[in-house]
Amino acid sequence: MNRRYSNFRKPLVMRCLAGLLGLAVALPLAPAVAQPVGLPSMGAASSADLSPALERQLGEAIMAQGRRDPTFINDPEVTQYLTTLGRKLANFAPGAVPDVEMFGVRDPQINAFAMPGGFIGVNSGLIVQSTSEAELASVLAHEIGHVVQRHIARGMTQQNQSGVVMMASLAAALLAALAGGGGNLAVGVAAFGQAAAINQQLGFSRDAEREADRAGFTMLTRAGYDPDGMVRMFSRLMGASRLNEGTGGGAWASTHPLSIERMSDIQNRVRNLPAEKYTDSDDYWYIRAKMRVIQGRDAVSLRSATQVLQDDARRLTGVQQSAAFYGLALQAFQRNQIDEAQRYLEQAEAGGRSSPQLARLAIDLAAARKDGAQALQLAAAAIKRWPQQRALGIAYAQALQGVGRHAEAQSYLRERIKQWGDDEPGLYQMLAYSEERNGHPVEARRDMARYYVLTGAYAAAEAQLQQARNLSKDFYEQSQIDVQIRDVKERLAQERELLERFKG
Repeated sequence: MNRRYSNFRKPLVMRCLAGLLGLAVALPLAPAVAQPVGLPSMGAASSADLSPALERQLGEAIMAQGRRDPTFINDPEVTQYLTTLGRKLANFAPGAVPDVEMFGVRDPQINAFAMPGGFIGVNSGLIVQSTSEAELASVLAHEIGHVVQRHIARGMTQQNQSGVVMMASLAAALLAALAGGGGNLAVGVAAFGQAAAINQQLGFSRDAEREADRAGFTMLTRAGYDPDGMVRMFSRLMGASRLNEGTGGGAWASTHPLSIERMSDIQNRVRNLPAEKYTDSDDYWYIRAKMRVIQGRDAVSLRSATQVLQDDARRLTGVQQSAAFYGLALQAFQRNQIDEAQRYLEQAEAGGRSSPQLARLAIDLAAARKDGAQALQLAAAAIKRWPQQRALGIAYAQALQGVGRHAEAQSYLRERIKQWGDDEPGLYQMLAYSEERNGHPVEARRDMARYYVLTGAYAAAEAQLQQARNLSKDFYEQSQIDVQIRDVKERLAQERELLERFKG
């Protein structure tokens, strides 16, 4: 991953979808006010070239609003799994390796969609309805194929008049949020909807779809996934599209029309490869079970999810059975049925089965029982075993905070910020909480400002810095804060100017 923006004064990349599972930081600081990242200046929207850098800025601008959509899945385990899978595929992309970021969307339709700048949304329905990791990876590889071939940028610079109007409307929505403080959730929802509509309106040509298929197939096979997974998934999507006419499970196939010609091309490529045995990762099955639970929001879907998980727990074996029990444990935990959740978790762990997801749930259950010492012990053991799992690192810091060891939490969080800061801006929020509790209000507000800058909330960042300056009694510290305030104000002014130009 490119670490292009490593300090506060540089124009920081907003990592908008990496969230915190179950985190509620109650700082007595200024309220969180989400502000959009500005769109780039591209001249006339209908004719100017869209460079990779400007395309990335555009994607970040859309994401700054879209991240407040209630369908976003704000879960570090889901985000890390999807992004790790996406980047594994992208490493084998033909040509330059694209900088891709995956995020989950709570939607039962089988769909995934690429936005400008390499941001790719993955519907919960796609993950839940896939029957193997290769099937899921095949759709993501196809979307990355569109990114690699720059189909989105090329399509945007060749849009018809309605597309230009749609882009201008999106810029206007972002401007409205900027002017109004960004507090209107509906603006964020509209921005995300418009971005998805623009993606759909691009209407990739048959040649572009073939290019994405072939690039995706190359990534899929070289990354070690079963190439037949693409055939199975495409076949299922074709059937769903015909059955639902684009209104149900075939949403992806309706925006990426699958033809017999395309299917035959992939099938022929699979036949030319030697037969091999492929194994899905354990993470796939646990994340799939988790997404089934996350997807269920009404009584009917919750009952359906419970029935599927119970059936899977009875008829499957191995990791798939463990994942089903894990899903049932998550459901019970959501209902605050702690004892029931613990029983299901023990069934998921039967036979010595373990995973980062099971470990995280065990920590959460201990915390829910108000057993801070047990939560800390479990978290310490888990992060030692799986040091790269961000959800476990977050859980360990929360466990330290839960027992009042804020000095240790600060030290640990600062190390994790060096490692994961761009991907997990919430770490700054957690650090600010411990600094506030430890009697360092100036540092707390400066770190909250860093959190807001990383998430595009520039007005909130400025408010935090103003508070920090008023609290500080140190002339040199005040001077440093003045520089930061000036930087944020300049960025806000640039955003307004660029948005106005793009809107026009």
